[in-house]
Amino acid sequence: MRIHVVSDVHGRTDALARAGDGADALICLGDLILFIDYEDHAQGLFAELFGREAADHYVRLRAGREYEESRRFSREMWSTLDGEAWPHIEAAVRRQYAELFAVMPVPSYLTYGNVDVPALWPEYAREGHTVLDGQTAEIGGLRFGFVGGGLRTKYRTPYEIDDAEYAAKVEAVGEVDVLCCHIPPAVPELLYDTVARRFERGSEALLRAIEKTQPRYVLFGHVHQPLARRRRIGRTECVNVGHFRATGTPYVLRLED
Repeated sequence: MRIHVVSDVHGRTDALARAGDGADALICLGDLILFIDYEDHAQGLFAELFGREAADHYVRLRAGREYEESRRFSREMWSTLDGEAWPHIEAAVRRQYAELFAVMPVPSYLTYGNVDVPALWPEYAREGHTVLDGQTAEIGGLRFGFVGGGLRTKYRTPYEIDDAEYAAKVEAVGEVDVLCCHIPPAVPELLYDTVARRFERGSEALLRAIEKTQPRYVLFGHVHQPLARRRRIGRTECVNVGHFRATGTPYVLRLED
């Protein structure tokens, strides 16, 4: 059984269309939406709404760790839109989802990332796209569990939830052969981004579940340039499947019963 796994697609429609080539199935661990491209500032939702110059300034603030100023600038830009901000955001998100789900291979098994908008997915997912969150699926005779979204942070991305709600989804999944999630377990070297130079939030509930149930694999993304891409916890191989927007290459998982 050959399974391709992607995470942090962030608008990479061209590569997503090829991501299932040669695989029996594709697993997508979320973050389909591109808010801003830190390499090409003209790409993404922010530039679409406010232009390249505004995106350049926002990225400079973020790169300089001027987070309070970047938030102030962001609020200022949102206030320039006609009416409430959400209709403008939703329209841009819908355009991205329409393009991404149109090329998403089948069969695909998907869960949400922290920058996704789950309420919109049913309108774009096609036949052969199975969306799971706090649920399991049998793939190639093995039991896969899926836990989507992220934990609450100061960045307030669209699908951040409380620790207790996240832990309940982990508990609902239970014992599986492969655990698929967007964020990593709370292991420091899996959480530290060497380019952003900060720790992302990981889940203590995931770590406890791994230690207790020992799945074969735990697959995740979220941290784009991690200090460590792999870590073994007991018999469990924890793997960051990579920043798909940057690489355009899926992680290949080969399984035998």
